[in-house]
Amino acid sequence: KMKHSTKFNFIMNAILTASAFIFPLITYPYVSRVLGPDNIGKVSFATSVVYYFSMFAQLGIPTYGISACARVRDDKEKLSRTVQEIMIINLIMTAFVYAVFAVSLFSVPKISAEKPLFLVIGATVLFNTIGVEWLYKALEQYSYITAVSILFKLISVAAMFAFVHSASDYVIYGGISIIAATGSSLMNFIRLRRFVFLHPVGSYNLRRHLKAIWVFFAMSVATTVYTNLDTVMLGFIDTDSEVGFYNTAVKVKNVLCSLVTSLGTVLLPRMSCLAEEKKWDEFYLLVKKALNFVLLISLPLTVFFVIFSSESIMLLSGKMFLPATVPMQIITPTIILIGITNVLGIQVLVPLGREKQVLYSEVAGAVINLIINSLLIPSFASSGAAIGTLIAEFVVLVVQYNALKGELKTIIPQISYLKIAVALVLSTATAGLLKSVLTFGAFGKLALSAVVFFGIYSAVLLAIKEPLVQELWNQMLSKLIRKKCD
Repeated sequence: KMKHSTKFNFIMNAILTASAFIFPLITYPYVSRVLGPDNIGKVSFATSVVYYFSMFAQLGIPTYGISACARVRDDKEKLSRTVQEIMIINLIMTAFVYAVFAVSLFSVPKISAEKPLFLVIGATVLFNTIGVEWLYKALEQYSYITAVSILFKLISVAAMFAFVHSASDYVIYGGISIIAATGSSLMNFIRLRRFVFLHPVGSYNLRRHLKAIWVFFAMSVATTVYTNLDTVMLGFIDTDSEVGFYNTAVKVKNVLCSLVTSLGTVLLPRMSCLAEEKKWDEFYLLVKKALNFVLLISLPLTVFFVIFSSESIMLLSGKMFLPATVPMQIITPTIILIGITNVLGIQVLVPLGREKQVLYSEVAGAVINLIINSLLIPSFASSGAAIGTLIAEFVVLVVQYNALKGELKTIIPQISYLKIAVALVLSTATAGLLKSVLTFGAFGKLALSAVVFFGIYSAVLLAIKEPLVQELWNQMLSKLIRKKCD
C-alpha cells in the first residue's frame, strides 16, 4: 500500500476535520436566520443528548481502533481478525444503547416532547458504528476519507437550501446535518472488503481488546462530559434560545479547534510506531514541532476572534444571535488549551502507553465542569457554561503537564515564545486600530482585518526567523522553484 508523508496526511486530515465545521458554517448563516435561536437550540440540544448515546455505543473504539489496527496493518489476516473483533464489541453495545434510547424517548419529558427530532438524530449511533473510520485512519487512507466526507457535505449543503424554508423545518435541518456528518459511513462499510476479509476468520479473542477499550471509553466519557455537558445542562436548566446562543459561540470555537488539532490524529500512528521502535530522539523532536505548531496557530486565532467576536457572530447568524458575543469571548481561549492537551495527551501519553494519565486529566476536567456549570448556569446561562468549559480545559492541561514534567523539561525551553509574542503584539495592535477605524459591515471588517492581522503576524515571524515558519517557507519556495524548473 502506498504510504503518504505525515505532511500529506496532515493536510488531508486538516481538510477533513475543518470541513466537519466549515460546511455547517456555510449553511449556518442561512439556517440560523430561518429557524431562529429557539429551534437552533432544540436541534443543538437533541444532537448533544444523542452524542452521549453514541459515545456509549462507540466505547473507546474511535481512538483505540486506530492504534490497534495500525499495529497489524501489514498482515491481512491479523488485521481482519482485529477489525471483526472490534466490530462485534461495537455492535453489541449499539444494540444495548438503542434499547436505552427507546425507553428515554417515552420516559424523559424533554426528549418525548421532540420525538421525531430525536428519532432522526438517533440514526447517528448506527452510522458511526458501521462507518469504521478508525480502520481507514489506521491505514492512513486520508485522501479517500476526505474526498467522500466532502462529497456528502456538498450534498447536505444543497439539501439544506432546497428543503429548509421555515422555522418549522428544524427536524429536516437535523436530518440533513446527520447526512453531512455520517453519510460517508455507508461508503466506508461497502469498501471494507478491499482491506479486510468479510468472512469469519475465527480464533476470536474479544477480551484482549476490552481493557484498552474501557480506558479509552472512560477517556471519551470524561471528554464528552466536559465538551458536551454544557449544552445538555443549559438545555435542561435554561431556555432553548440560550442553547442557540451558546451553540453559535461553540460553532466558531470548534472550527478553530479543528485547524489546531488536526495534526494530532495524523501523528498518532506515526508516534505509536516511533514509541514501539524506541526511537526517542525522533519521537521528542516531533513533540517539540507539534507543540510549536499548536502555539503558532492557536495564539493568533484566539486573539483575533476575541477582538472580532461580535463581527463573527453578526456574520454567522445575524443580529438575533448577538447575545452569543460574550460566551464566544470567554470560550475562544480554550483553542490554545485544547491544542496543547491534544499534543500532550493523544500524541505523547497515548503512544507511551500512559492512557490512564490522560483519563485522570479528563476526569478532573469533567468534575470541575460539572461543578462550575451547576453553580454558574442558573445565574449566567450561556456565559456560565462558557466559563465552565474554559476552567475545565485549563484543569486538563495542568494535570497532563504534571504527568509529563520530566519529558517536557528539555522540550519547553526550545519553543520560540518570544518570537511568537513579538509577532502577536504587533498584529494585535494593528487589528485593534483597524477595528476602531473601519466602518464597513461585519464581512468587510472581518475580511480586511484578517488579511492585515495574519499578514503582519506571518511577515514578522518570517522576518525574525522563527524556525518552524522558516522551515515551512523554505519548503514552499523550493517546491515553487522546482515547478518553474520543470
